[in-house]
Amino acid sequence: MTKPPPTPQTQTQPLTLTLTEVEATARAAHATQTDKAGRPYVEHLQAVAEGVRARGGDAEQIAAAWLHDAVEDDALSARWLAEAALSPRTKDIVLAVTKRAGETQEAYARRILETPGALLVKQADLAHNADPARLAALDATTRARLTDKYARMRALLGLQEA
Repeated sequence: MTKPPPTPQTQTQPLTLTLTEVEATARAAHATQTDKAGRPYVEHLQAVAEGVRARGGDAEQIAAAWLHDAVEDDALSARWLAEAALSPRTKDIVLAVTKRAGETQEAYARRILETPGALLVKQADLAHNADPARLAALDATTRARLTDKYARMRALLGLQEA
């Protein structure tokens, strides 16, 4: 008796998006947004992704860096993230660094610290947000408020100055 030929395995999970695809998705999702200084928001995403890469982050962390503000800014929905062809770790990191309405900074920092890989993404985010050249483009009141906010978050996360 001969055996039937093997049937191809059906893929139960979609292929993971490549970093190029994640970047393109993030750029499209944030295309119309600007930062507090009026610069294209995608410049911030790129800087955070490059910061993660420079700090030795892996592909999942770099993908999360591109998407780190997508849900928080309503550029992409939480449902999109849940259904996206991304690793569970990338999704966990994005959700960890997504601030929630009414959440204290302490609770936010605790979630980041408890999520493997999230601290590096937040560190790169804070470093770019606190960049003196970027802050210099803001009015003095906003600059002082954000400087204090970023310093407090770094302290809660146990990070040194940016």
